[in-house]
Amino acid sequence: MKIGQKPELPGALAQAGLAKQAKSPAVAAEGAAKDAVAKSAAGVPVTVSMAARALSPSSRTTGDFDASKVKSVRTAIEKGEFSVDAEAVADRMLSNAQEILSRSRG
Repeated sequence: MKIGQKPELPGALAQAGLAKQAKSPAVAAEGAAKDAVAKSAAGVPVTVSMAARALSPSSRTTGDFDASKVKSVRTAIEKGEFSVDAEAVADRMLSNAQEILSRSRG
């Protein structure tokens, strides 16, 4: 909303007041959830962007990482047996840098 522009919804001013009163992120999130419910109940369509959906804990899969591999690496580090292949790390860093540079040159 721009300065001097009237709100499109009559309840927009009340909702803005609720957002200002929120003192913590948890309270703000709760207020936002109530606002979303109130807007959808008022007949205004509510949509959630793909970026917001990706942040939802329910949309994350358990296949994001291999828990057994993490456990084995952690154990190797604790025992002092973990070694890093410096050549492989350097190769990956160089390939990533080349990819970034090629994208920026367009």
